Amino acid sequence: MTSRRELLSRGAAAGLSPFLQKAPREAGTGRSAPSVDWRNVREFGAAGDARTDDTAAFQRALDEVGRNGGGTVYAPTGRYLFKGSLNVPGGVTLEGSFRCVPSHAGLRDKGQAMPGEDGTAFYVAAGRGSEDGTPFLTLNTNSSLCGVTIYYPEQITDGEPVAYPWTIAMRGKNPAIFDVELLNPYQGIDASKNERHNIRNITGQPLRRGIWVDAIYDIGRIENVHFNPWWSSHSKVYTWQMTHGEAFIFGRADWEYVLNCFCFGYHVGYRFVETDTGGCNGNYLGIGADDCNRAVLVDQCARYGLLIANAEFTSFHGDDPTMIEVRATNKGVVRVSNSAFWGPCNQIAKIEGTGTVGFSECTFVQWSKEGKRAAVQAASGSVLIQGCEFLENKPHLLLGEGVSRAVVTGNLFRGPAQIENRSRGDVQIGLNAASA
Repeated sequence: MTSRRELLSRGAAAGLSPFLQKAPREAGTGRSAPSVDWRNVREFGAAGDARTDDTAAFQRALDEVGRNGGGTVYAPTGRYLFKGSLNVPGGVTLEGSFRCVPSHAGLRDKGQAMPGEDGTAFYVAAGRGSEDGTPFLTLNTNSSLCGVTIYYPEQITDGEPVAYPWTIAMRGKNPAIFDVELLNPYQGIDASKNERHNIRNITGQPLRRGIWVDAIYDIGRIENVHFNPWWSSHSKVYTWQMTHGEAFIFGRADWEYVLNCFCFGYHVGYRFVETDTGGCNGNYLGIGADDCNRAVLVDQCARYGLLIANAEFTSFHGDDPTMIEVRATNKGVVRVSNSAFWGPCNQIAKIEGTGTVGFSECTFVQWSKEGKRAAVQAASGSVLIQGCEFLENKPHLLLGEGVSRAVVTGNLFRGPAQIENRSRGDVQIGLNAASA
């Protein structure tokens, strides 16, 4: 009787995914017999040598599985070059060899394997020079992508990056991306105009935009995304990214759920904007933004609120580094709780607009290098500061003339409480404690 280990070993030798070794065997050949719901791109002529254009071979495999009612197209270890775009039909999964999200430095002088030397890598050349062109890969209803590295071999590091279209576009209902590395795209994932997208376990360094969410009327999910400068961290292109890059951008989304996401070295970590479809409301738990000029930037959000909890933010580079900025255009509600703000920024928060901004049970550290700026500066709107700790003996809070309502209560201050109240509205301050 053949053991499971022997079966897995034979499957690996034949180029099968360990989790998809269900395809029948052709008698006496040791090869996988064609299966209507599982096909290997090698059967359709994909070379995986980083020189041959594999676009047509992949699309033939995807279309055949789609015509047969859905299934999986498997791409074994290799470097697959694409000079065109791919469309994944509904109900089809495009799968690579990785069973966990990969990560590469991409530099041989660091002794790291190049993409495709240790798993499945897509080398994308399509769309060079066109930011608004056709996305490299489009997912549709119930289709998914998993287990691959996506790499742009012609991207530069010695200047402003070359523009490319979105790497992945998610359309239809329930499109999904799992365990994918976006090593160095100009633009990562366009998660707009769909329902219930599922994005989980993503790493990489998108240069201009990481993930874009808009026109979502049924809950989308984004989990365990880690954007970090592994591809290039000491170059002109990285300097450009820190001046122009935006990791996560949210337009209209009805209760977007974002969990355990992180970004490093962007101009804006998390940006919230209003589009012609509306603004965003959602649940943001365990998120982080490190060394971003604006960790959170709110142009506009929905009145139902942005709920941010258990987060950590730092800002210390660029023009007027600020952890959270809420602009004068905002009319919605922003609530931040149980979060840490640290790093030598100019101020923790700058607040404008007519909406409500609240901080509860937060820790504020290292603002105002010159010691003259307040940690939280509110020019207008409604403000709630409750149960927070200010760990610097510097100005703590400035309430401007345009603040209509404010409650500042139950906070701890290092040194005497330094609160400047210029508001002409209803302001309640009390039950705060200061150190001697």
